[in-house]
Amino acid sequence: MLVKIFAHIFCLKYFYVALDGGKVAAMVSCTQGYPPISLKREEFIKILGVLRGNLMYFTLKRNMRRNSSHFAFKDTGIIEFVTTEESSRNKGLGYQLLTYVMEQTPYDAYVLEVADTNKSAIRLYEKLGFREIKRVKANKNSGANDFIYMRRA
Repeated sequence: MLVKIFAHIFCLKYFYVALDGGKVAAMVSCTQGYPPISLKREEFIKILGVLRGNLMYFTLKRNMRRNSSHFAFKDTGIIEFVTTEESSRNKGLGYQLLTYVMEQTPYDAYVLEVADTNKSAIRLYEKLGFREIKRVKANKNSGANDFIYMRRA
């Protein structure tokens, strides 16, 4: 059911994936500030019914507000949805995928957001040349203290 619920939201032309043994092991999106996802209320309603569909739609819409879009400039790529499947971590796939994305996209600079508690991601981004440019207090339910905005020029 989760696949049905979420399959429609991804704008696939903005997503890159890394495979490990033929399975998707990591993914990342890169855009110029427009959302790499598209929440379609009618799809949630069709799958979950009116009440639960609206609840899911409005909850996701509120929680997926774009904080990094104010960094959107003509020459800046916004990196989002960076994730590596648990069994594929610590194999260099995230590094390889992000390097590939930055080589294949036309931007001079890149911006991303990371939770301050995600130490391994922060180390990865620093290894790739990202530096902290801003910190924002996190929502108490987010599991983080701050969200760190990082930039690579």
